[in-house]
Amino acid sequence: MPDSSRFARFARQIALPGFGVAGQDRLADARVLVIGAGGLGSTVIPTLAGAGVGTIGIIDDDRVETSNLHRQLVHGTSDVGRAKVDSAADRVAAIAPDVEVVRHAERLSSAIALDLFATYDLVLDGSDNFPTRYLANDAAVLTDVPLVWGAVSQFGGQVGVSWASRGPQYRDLFPSPPPPGSVLSCAVGGVLPTTVGVVGSLMASEAIKILTGIGDPLIGRVTVFDGLVGTFRELGYAADPEAEPVTGLIDYDLFCGIAAVGTESGSPEPDADTIDAPTLASLGDSVTLVDVREDWEAEIAAIPRATLIPLGDLPERIGEVDTSRPVVLHCHHGIRSATALRILADAGVTARHLDGGIDAWSRLVDPTIVRY
Repeated sequence: MPDSSRFARFARQIALPGFGVAGQDRLADARVLVIGAGGLGSTVIPTLAGAGVGTIGIIDDDRVETSNLHRQLVHGTSDVGRAKVDSAADRVAAIAPDVEVVRHAERLSSAIALDLFATYDLVLDGSDNFPTRYLANDAAVLTDVPLVWGAVSQFGGQVGVSWASRGPQYRDLFPSPPPPGSVLSCAVGGVLPTTVGVVGSLMASEAIKILTGIGDPLIGRVTVFDGLVGTFRELGYAADPEAEPVTGLIDYDLFCGIAAVGTESGSPEPDADTIDAPTLASLGDSVTLVDVREDWEAEIAAIPRATLIPLGDLPERIGEVDTSRPVVLHCHHGIRSATALRILADAGVTARHLDGGIDAWSRLVDPTIVRY
C-alpha cells in the first residue's frame, strides 16, 4: 500500500497518543493466529484486519451453519455450507486486501500446536471448548507466545491474557477444567449476539496493545462482562507457586473428561458405552431412545421415536425410562448424554449413549433433521 493511502487509512489510530507510525508498522509486521472463526473470531478477525495486522492465520475445521448467523457476522447467508476459514478469509479480503490470510482448515491438536504457534507472534483463542483452551494455553507457555483468550456464555463473557514469561497463565486461574456438561455451551444455553461482539472486541484490543506496546495488557487480570446489566468488573489473580509446570502437551480430551465419548469426539475407537448413529438406526424400535436435551431443543430438531427427559429432570424421572429394551441416551453432541449415562448407572440402569448426539444422526442417518 502506498504511504499516502496507508496514512489515509490508518490516520485515526496513528494519531493516538503513544501509537504513531511506529505502532502501525508493528501491526503491519505482525503475524497473528486466531483459533476459531466462530462467534469471537467473527469479531476478532475483521477488527484486526481493519486495524492493519499484516498476517492473520485462521484455524478452524468447521463449516458455516444457519444457526451461526445470528452472532457470527463474518459469515453471511450465502456462506452456509462453506468452510469457515474460507468465508472469513473472503471477508478479510473485502476489508483489507493487503492483509495476508493463512488458512488452516483443521482442528487445533497437540500434533501441530507447537510448530504452528512458533510461526506466529501472538495467538487469540476464540474456541468454544475446554480441551482446546487448555491446549492453547500449554502450547503458548511452551513457545512463549502471548495468548489472548476469551469465553462467552449466554449473556456474559470473560477476557484475559496468558503470558507465562511475563505473569500468570490460564492454568493459574483455572487449574482444572469443570466437569463435562456442567458449563452450558452456546448450543444448549444460548448466547446473546452482542456478547460475542463485546468480548471479541476486547480480545482484539488486547492483541493490538501487546503488538504495539501501548497500554497495560490483561496479564494477571480478567475482565468480566455482564450483558444483562451492562457492567464490567475485574478479577485479579497470581501465579500459583505450587502448580505443576507445563513441560509438554497431553491428551486434552482425557484431561477434560470427555475422551470416552467416542469416535465423534476424537477417540480412535468407540467406547463400550457408546453407539454410533448408523448402528442405532439399524436397531429400529428394538431400543428405548431417551433424549436428554431441553424442551426448546426438541422443538428445533428431534428423532421421532425418542422420549424427552431433560438432563436436569432425569434423576427424578428415571422411573419413566422403559428398561424392557436396551436403553440408548442422546443429546446434542454427546456430552450431556455421557453425564446422563452416569446418572442411570448410579440408579442401577444399564445404558449406552449416542456418539456425537443428534448432530451425528443428522449428518450420518437423516439429513432432514435440522442441525443447530
